[in-house]
Amino acid sequence: MKVVIDTNILISALIKDSITRRLIVKSGFQFNYPEMSFHELRKHKSLVLDKSGMSEVEYMDVLNDLLSYVNVIPDEAVTQTLEEAAKLMGKIDPDDVVFLAAALTLDAAIWSDDAHFDRQKRIKIFKTKEMARLFL
Repeated sequence: MKVVIDTNILISALIKDSITRRLIVKSGFQFNYPEMSFHELRKHKSLVLDKSGMSEVEYMDVLNDLLSYVNVIPDEAVTQTLEEAAKLMGKIDPDDVVFLAAALTLDAAIWSDDAHFDRQKRIKIFKTKEMARLFL
């Protein structure tokens, strides 16, 4: 199954060794993350370091490990569906248009615990609890 993960899922997996991290590493699902969203990850780096207690080196090690299980979607691939995604999601949450565009590009679902994704009906949204049930 192809799944686009949002930044909050990746941050959750970085902060602690939880079900979220185990799903990314062990489920065998094809996880994807848009290249153009890495700025969000960088923006929240200090939050992750504070909450996790990791050093910068440990942070980079965990991030690199997680990303070895995630396909990074190049900006060029996502730009093709940004307009359509903006029509569906732009008024709901402009920051998440890129994740919807990535899912449209890949014909994939989205893994997010953000309730606002539920307001669009084009792409299947999985919450963490649902992803865990699929894996177990």
